[in-house]
Amino acid sequence: MQKTIKGYIRKDGSVGFRNYVLILPSVICSSKVAERIASSVPGCAVARHNQGCAQLGEDFHQTRRTLINTALNPNVAAVIVIGLGCERVSPHELRDLIAQAGKPAELIMVQEVGNGEAIRLGREKAREFVAEVSKIERQSVPLSALTIGVECGGSDFSSGLSANPVVGQVADLVWKNGGRVILSETTELVGAEHLLFERMSDDSQKERFTRMLERMINESRNNSRDMVDRENIPNNISPGNVRGGLTTLEEKSLGAMIKGGKVPIVGVKEYGESIEATPGLYLMDSPGYDVESVTGMVAGGASIILFTTGQGTPTGNPIAPVIKVTGNRDTAMKMKDSIDFDCSAVISGEETLEKSGERLFDMVIDVSNGAETRSELLGQDDYSIWNVGIKL
Repeated sequence: MQKTIKGYIRKDGSVGFRNYVLILPSVICSSKVAERIASSVPGCAVARHNQGCAQLGEDFHQTRRTLINTALNPNVAAVIVIGLGCERVSPHELRDLIAQAGKPAELIMVQEVGNGEAIRLGREKAREFVAEVSKIERQSVPLSALTIGVECGGSDFSSGLSANPVVGQVADLVWKNGGRVILSETTELVGAEHLLFERMSDDSQKERFTRMLERMINESRNNSRDMVDRENIPNNISPGNVRGGLTTLEEKSLGAMIKGGKVPIVGVKEYGESIEATPGLYLMDSPGYDVESVTGMVAGGASIILFTTGQGTPTGNPIAPVIKVTGNRDTAMKMKDSIDFDCSAVISGEETLEKSGERLFDMVIDVSNGAETRSELLGQDDYSIWNVGIKL
């Protein structure tokens, strides 16, 4: 039977699978006002963050890019920018660029009206926007409308044996149906980069990916604590990974990269940079920190996240549903309020990798059509922008 999905078609032709009014603070100083507005108006989401003030160089440009592209994610129907008035990231520019892209956008400045009045005005406008966007109906769209981000966190022995390969099966299915996949966490690709180079047909992509890897390695060495750390850089094996049975960076990287399946690489992107409409796999520069990595992929255009975790994590996102996948049966039981999909049967031999991938793909379809993930039910709206440090 043909699988069908229904989504919200935006003016630019992109398709969202959620229909939020986003309350977007331009700076940390206005984040609390934004949070109080969003929490009191159903249908709103808030992108709380700790950036936007006194940033320079690449640090500033990355924050600006991430905020703009988060607002332009197709899961967002309308935006209210909450500015302070003295920040480095211009709230007026954010509002104008969002409006130019065809989304309803409003701006409220805290320093102009005061804290309490900003909250009152924000709630009033949020209710208006929610009433307006609630009239937008889901429409049938092809599977090619799917753009998924793939993430892993709290990895253990089961991640590379079952959860990550199962997600790779879904990545292949998304691509075969004309969709896009985003793979991030540069620190978790070291040791497997030669396999990724083989999937690039464009020399400019290879050059960009090489620069991305070199930059990450150099930054890691420059910020290492001592000579021992420096000699082991890069090394993204955490204490939890070791306890979970992972032994080397290469082992972790091989398990992590398989989340992208066998999809050909069609783009290499900076953190939070928008991807194109071309079907295929996009590599995005990001840290190994789960929340920041997911934030970058959602800004890039991912409307759904597949997140594998061997040891368990409740991580979510304010505007994109996060489907939590584990290959560890104990974790599936202990963290059943956070885990959406248990593929431990692949390890026990009770289910094939292909069958588990088909089941997970069916879940992606259900979530696309409105089924809520555990992270959504828990209210996990984690959002954090990667701070790369000042680069002038």
